[in-house]
Amino acid sequence: MRVRDLFVDTVRTLWSHKLRTFLTMFGIAWGIVSIVLMIAAGEGLRVGQERATASFGRDIMIVFAGRTSAQAGGSRTGRKIYFEDTDIPIVQDRARDCRYVLPENTNTVQIHSDYNAALLQVAGSYPPFAEIRNTAVAEGRFYNWEDVRQSHRVAFLGTDARKQLFGSRPVLGDKVYLNDIPYTVVGVMKKKEQDSSYDGWDVNKIFIPYPVMHEDFPNKPPATPHSLDRILVTPASVSQHEACKGEVRTALATIHHFDPHDKEAADIWDTVEDAKAFETMTNGMKYFLGSVGFTTLFLGGLGVMNVMLVAVRERTREIGVRKSIGATSRSIMRQFFLESMIVVLISGGVGFAMAFGVCSLVDMFPMPQYFAGLLPTWQSGALALGLLGTVAVLSAIYPARRAASIDPIEALRYEAGG
Repeated sequence: MRVRDLFVDTVRTLWSHKLRTFLTMFGIAWGIVSIVLMIAAGEGLRVGQERATASFGRDIMIVFAGRTSAQAGGSRTGRKIYFEDTDIPIVQDRARDCRYVLPENTNTVQIHSDYNAALLQVAGSYPPFAEIRNTAVAEGRFYNWEDVRQSHRVAFLGTDARKQLFGSRPVLGDKVYLNDIPYTVVGVMKKKEQDSSYDGWDVNKIFIPYPVMHEDFPNKPPATPHSLDRILVTPASVSQHEACKGEVRTALATIHHFDPHDKEAADIWDTVEDAKAFETMTNGMKYFLGSVGFTTLFLGGLGVMNVMLVAVRERTREIGVRKSIGATSRSIMRQFFLESMIVVLISGGVGFAMAFGVCSLVDMFPMPQYFAGLLPTWQSGALALGLLGTVAVLSAIYPARRAASIDPIEALRYEAGG
């Protein structure tokens, strides 16, 4: 039988059972839509959260000084630990698996420009802070190592801080006064969406070099003048993250005489671990949603098998006649196999078109925070296509074998007796 005749015959057979055929093909199409949309939604959530996390900082660990919870070297428990800026070069030297070890202090300061005043946070660190905290530049520049070495009083403004102090006026080269101390504005931060923080949103801050932060806004007692609010650490690579964390804790324990296993003495907020945990959660969600879609697709395949079995039964005489005039079991099997494949592939193609159309339509609208839209990937398309092919083959094999095994004499007798 030619392909054209086969296709016409298949359409005629399916049309004779329109409702049953429609419901069966709808099950296949909806299974494909479910798989693609559910995986696309999971991918959109993962990418959206990844972007929000990246706006805070990528592969970063924030180390906070705490209180000892275990005795070490004869020292009592409950002793308050104060990290100091002199710790930084020692930790950097001993923590060979770390890329950056940076100090950071923050202080709430009365600030004014020639146009407005505000009570804002000032943060002091070293130039790599901009890189590890993803503080991108919209205008001008971030402070550099020359500013650090020369103790230049320069300021880099968060977007909201700039708006509050200057409105829409030009700011580069202008002055801001931090507790009446003049600082020259050298740059403005690019607007960013931040989903987490340890001391406020970056858009509301003013960033200055650590030496002038220490000189103009030192920590007050009981902390020491050289004490740090926190230490920022990044590993040399993600694979070195655990080694870096252990080296930092060990170095600080040696300097400040506490047990290196005492996590309360040096509490570490590990965004690398948080990212891995979130990835595990989103992957689990994608696998679950994908399995729901696969179940729907599999049930649709059972529907196709049922339709084709009915077709085999109703066409018993036709099969007997064809066999009696020389048709082989192989040709009969091929015909019904191809008919089942046509049903599955047509409904699957409709499902693919619907799924990608819905994704494109949804992605035209503004997305909520932490959600990047419906993002179908080639992996999800390949998975859906592979499952579709598997269902097509499985739903076709049994009806085709059933048709091929019919005895022509029994088939003619069965139909004649019917």
